[in-house]
Amino acid sequence: MGASGAMPSQGLLEEFSQFFRLLSEPARLQLLCHLKLGPTDVASLIEATGFSQSHISRQLGQLQRAGLVRCEREGTRTIWQADGDLVDDLCSLVQNRLRQRLQAQLDQLQSA
Repeated sequence: MGASGAMPSQGLLEEFSQFFRLLSEPARLQLLCHLKLGPTDVASLIEATGFSQSHISRQLGQLQRAGLVRCEREGTRTIWQADGDLVDDLCSLVQNRLRQRLQAQLDQLQSA
């Protein structure tokens, strides 16, 4: 989807759609936000979110397949982390967009 303006292929659209579906689940977003704060293990995520271990493992697996998180073994613990820039970029894009919309609504109310 560069400057050429060509429509993405059907396959690419399907990929985009799956990616956004992945991010539309609040539990997965919550886990991503926790991992953005720094690498952590599942026990800490259970404590932070109140989700069950199986629920967290399932969500992390889906995020990992999408390349949004990765894990490393540290002795007996598995340490999970958000996979860098993409997560930061997505979060700031969405935050900026929401901020702009709210500011526009505020401006409308004040000028009414």
